[in-house]
Amino acid sequence: MTKTTTKNIRPLNRYITTHDPTTKKAIFSTTLSETMPVQQIQDSANAQFSLAYTTDSFPANLADEADIPAYASYLTNPPGITISTGSVCRIVDMPPHALSPMHRTVSVDYGVVLEGEVELVLDSGETRLLKRGDVAVQRGTNHAWRNVTPDGEGGEGMWARMLYVLMPAKGLELGEDLGGIQVRDST
Repeated sequence: MTKTTTKNIRPLNRYITTHDPTTKKAIFSTTLSETMPVQQIQDSANAQFSLAYTTDSFPANLADEADIPAYASYLTNPPGITISTGSVCRIVDMPPHALSPMHRTVSVDYGVVLEGEVELVLDSGETRLLKRGDVAVQRGTNHAWRNVTPDGEGGEGMWARMLYVLMPAKGLELGEDLGGIQVRDST
């Protein structure tokens, strides 16, 4: 029997660089807190999203720090899973034994396992087990994610963590299908 206690992976920080206006040397921006806020997702997986960074254009507009307030606006009003004109870097924490809804976005997504073990499930029934450091390239197909991390000592269920970089795609005739994930539609 698995018992689940508290979230057993550490909180995350995000560090944004910029340039000192006088010396032009690289410095760390102090515009935003280094602590990434967490968005609780109400779906069958009860995952937690942390929006590490976003851009709203390609290429990203760094003039006059324009990208930072654009990202800050998404912290208070989170985007859908993707942004159709830019990029999304998101960390997803999955509770023990969680299975996300089957879903599809019109995007190319790079998913990297940071903690635990996660199974990528395709709507064909095919699966792949991803371990720490493994990468999945998700090309607009219908899929789900399952946390299959072995239980810890004493039967404690273990959280899994993935990093995703999502970029808009074209040429896919199938549209977005969030499968019940409680986020707004992608823009």
